Amino acid sequence: MNPDKEVEFDFPPVIRFYKSGRFERLSELFVDVPAGFDSETEVSSKDVIINPSTGVSARIYLPNILQSTKLPIIVYCHGGAFVEGSAFDSFNHSFMNRLSAEASAIAVSVEYRLAPENPIPIPYDDSFEVLNWVVSHAQGGPEPWLVNNGDFDNVFLVGFSAGANIVHNIALRDVHFKGLVVMHPFFLASEKLPSEPTDPKLRDGIERLWSYICPGTSGIDDPAINPLAEGAPDLKGLNCERVMVCSDEGELKVRGDVYYEHLVKCGWGENVTTRIVNICFQFLCP
Repeated sequence: MNPDKEVEFDFPPVIRFYKSGRFERLSELFVDVPAGFDSETEVSSKDVIINPSTGVSARIYLPNILQSTKLPIIVYCHGGAFVEGSAFDSFNHSFMNRLSAEASAIAVSVEYRLAPENPIPIPYDDSFEVLNWVVSHAQGGPEPWLVNNGDFDNVFLVGFSAGANIVHNIALRDVHFKGLVVMHPFFLASEKLPSEPTDPKLRDGIERLWSYICPGTSGIDDPAINPLAEGAPDLKGLNCERVMVCSDEGELKVRGDVYYEHLVKCGWGENVTTRIVNICFQFLCP
């Protein structure tokens, strides 16, 4: 048989791998759209190159509000199982316009490089580079929307699904920011919880996908995917002042709940909260 056409691993509707090493992304949902002015939210956006040598970039959003003070800054990492999605696609662009408007904040949507061609830790490193780029503007920098409008005492790191995994991991690195929002985090563990999904095909698919995303991983108790694994960094080391964990009733809810409970146990106390679906920035920036 032709290894370039023989399927090795199929994970619809996300991605398919062939024995030759070739892969194809299956989703047709992620269509890029241009930056610009959004008439519904009155938010303006533009694209910036962070690192020309790697192509790491971001889309920045600025709400149209009368302001007497500087605006909070949200650095956002999108979802997509590490293998799909973009800061420039229509789904994330629409979400970021609404988030910037409703939170009255500058939003920076990270365009990190996707696995499997850019395996972990590349998505972590790219996102951390963007966070550092944003924070560096506290001393001045090339982006006027940040320099002229941003409140660098109120920087928030927000991620959804795989993006939530990313923001958790880079929040353990050496940069301080105000608040962390972990939305429906893409976490796994070998220990099955009673309330977790029991579909063995789905579970096996997610676990196998992780091995393609992170070659050489120790498995699903790798601290990169299981933040509560033995040897994982202490959650007291998250470099922020407040944490919010958002979940819904979907596949990833249980791991988000466990993450929240562990934050409470390890001493975050009143500086950690949980929400269903909605982001409540009044908690993060009272």
